[in-house]
Amino acid sequence: MTKVAVVTGSSSGIGFETSLLLAKNQFKTYATMRNLNKSHVFNTALKEEIPLSVVQLDVSDEASVNSAMNNILKENGRIDVLVNNAGYSIFGSLEELSLEEIKQEFETNFFGAVRVTKAVIPTMRKNSGGTIVNVSSIGGKVGLLPFFTAYHASKFALEGYTESLRQELNDFGINVILIEPGAVGTNFMDNMKNAKNYNPTTSPYAGTIQKFFEGAQAIMANSIHPNEVAQVILNAVNSPSPNIRYSVGKDGESILKNRAQLSDEEMEKWARESYMDKKGFIRK
Repeated sequence: MTKVAVVTGSSSGIGFETSLLLAKNQFKTYATMRNLNKSHVFNTALKEEIPLSVVQLDVSDEASVNSAMNNILKENGRIDVLVNNAGYSIFGSLEELSLEEIKQEFETNFFGAVRVTKAVIPTMRKNSGGTIVNVSSIGGKVGLLPFFTAYHASKFALEGYTESLRQELNDFGINVILIEPGAVGTNFMDNMKNAKNYNPTTSPYAGTIQKFFEGAQAIMANSIHPNEVAQVILNAVNSPSPNIRYSVGKDGESILKNRAQLSDEEMEKWARESYMDKKGFIRK
């Protein structure tokens, strides 16, 4: 029986590559996204003759989630794989971020995954199987970067939620998996939102932010292509006994290694050297 897969946040990056890769590997795939006008996945699938459906779904809107998922279930009677990938980052000091901006990030990065997952659990439970993949970040394991407080917090929440949910659903044959990419060469930085209250000419954080962005180039120099993350997701979905979490990228491996070996103070110093002193996370 052909397995049915749903991928959120498929307009670009990891979601885009994952949707195409699953479809190429005989999954009946639904690439979902908030704004269909940003979709390149359909044209790519059409050009490469890949069977794939594109569906409008806003993970922050419960009515949108329920409508899209109900239609997919009505058409197929089942959903076997869910990849919760939709997410974004808002950049800025906590002082200059509004509570509403922080809440909006959680609505997408955390509560969005919760909404879509709640829509698939009943059918997976009845079918005694399924796989839920939550795309987190190495930033969900270690709060390395300043000015990403909301992003780190949302991914930390996703990690704890996933670990607990995995145990809840284990007896029903449902796998729940975390994917933790390091720096990924997507349009993530281009799509990153800035705090509305940030003004580079008046902000007391402007100098630090400028230095951070200059140092971030060393981090992005070691970024991986999103199709590498997609391949890890495919392998995890196809595994009869998948791991709880998969770290993707050498920078992520370096971060986790140092986190295990260094004290909190040493880790903080190492992290600051990585971006403020332009040393990057991968060092010889």
